[in-house]
Amino acid sequence: MKCIYCGYEDSKVLDSRPVEDNQAIRRRRECLKCSRRFTTYERVENVPLVVVKKDGTRDIFNRNKLLTGLLKACEKRQISLETLEKAALEIEREFMNAPEREISSIKIGEKVMEKLKDIDPVAYVRFASVYREFKDVETFMKELESLVEKRKNEK
Repeated sequence: MKCIYCGYEDSKVLDSRPVEDNQAIRRRRECLKCSRRFTTYERVENVPLVVVKKDGTRDIFNRNKLLTGLLKACEKRQISLETLEKAALEIEREFMNAPEREISSIKIGEKVMEKLKDIDPVAYVRFASVYREFKDVETFMKELESLVEKRKNEK
């Protein structure tokens, strides 16, 4: 494995452990030239999932983009990174296990909102306000009222 610091093409593995429900292996490595340490992840290569955007363009699914969206929605909230990574992994796994190799960005956004509803209502509202492109206060209020009603019914 090429060192990310000096570019030397050999390193030794110091530690290996399964992560993401045994879907990947995290390896802690040390460069044999500069002795700096870095982490790599090994995953099974899958057939890529293609995201069809609202304008019809296609892009390869990227869990990091999904995680970035979750992080932005949960900014300044007391939600652990581990919780958000788990949510991103669950969303990705659900779509990877589907028979279709193309998924609309709308379905992904709906699934993110579903997860955020369970994680944090404030993060959900933040994400929904951007995702659903609320045009006015009334639309925003309707969404808030439905969220409050759902919480009342759960109690």
